[in-house]
Amino acid sequence: MNKIIICAYHNVGYRCLEELLRQGAEVAMLFTHEDSPTEEIWFRSVRELAERHGIPVRTTDINAPENVALLWEIRPAFILSFYYRNMIGQEVLDIPSRGALNLHGSYLPRYRGRVPVNWAVINGETETGATMHYMVAKPDAGDIVDREKVLIAFTDTAFDVFNKVTDAAATVIRRAWPMLLAGTAEHIPMDLAAGSYFGGRKPADGLIDWNKSAVQIYNLIRGVTHPYPGAFTWLDGKKVIVWQAWPVEGRSEPGRIVATEPLLVGTGAGLLEVRSLQIEGEDEISARRFAESFSLDDKSFTNP
Repeated sequence: MNKIIICAYHNVGYRCLEELLRQGAEVAMLFTHEDSPTEEIWFRSVRELAERHGIPVRTTDINAPENVALLWEIRPAFILSFYYRNMIGQEVLDIPSRGALNLHGSYLPRYRGRVPVNWAVINGETETGATMHYMVAKPDAGDIVDREKVLIAFTDTAFDVFNKVTDAAATVIRRAWPMLLAGTAEHIPMDLAAGSYFGGRKPADGLIDWNKSAVQIYNLIRGVTHPYPGAFTWLDGKKVIVWQAWPVEGRSEPGRIVATEPLLVGTGAGLLEVRSLQIEGEDEISARRFAESFSLDDKSFTNP
């Protein structure tokens, strides 16, 4: 028997579970998360998909003692994790008879760790991917089964790239699952020295440092724009979220507003054309409307 336990959330979780069901996988149970009231829920519900197919769902931590006991009763062949947000402990990893695997949103070993899509965009990468690998105690460090690259265009936001990675994840599962069942899946050792690790991000990490180059600031903005919390700065004591911008040539003091049509701001190298922004607590508006609403002469965006 090849019963599997799925740990999943978000669009990647939805698409991967959908693909496994399409292939007739025997899913014994889904572990997922309750949606947070403080998070913008823009993605599809793995829980609803499972319930439509009669799959039992639990939202408690898979590592909880009562869940460990339940898993030993089920005795799954595989545990598969798709964007599950809890670190799965060794006690759980030891249960499946044929292995525990994770689908990670980067081309491993690069961008191990948290929010890999956002980090890849923020760092100006031109490619990333999706990787299926065996889970071990160390995060994103087990043998690779399969992976798929995606390209990152200079105009892509993190949302755009996440959609590409979601498609790549479904492709990886479509290829890898038959090989896992047949016992013919690859075991490619993870070369951690050739990769990188990044931690999670908080909304406060979106603060714009105007001493950085226009391209670096642009990458931050597109890396945390909608549906993420956004990159922000301050003007006259008010927090201003910059949702859309573009780097252009020119020079000026970092943070200084040098023109209003278009709205150009100095950086450490080049100028940033701000196109869409929002004073916290108000509606998002175009840069033109922003300039019409405020006297921006001899003003600078600053840190608090």
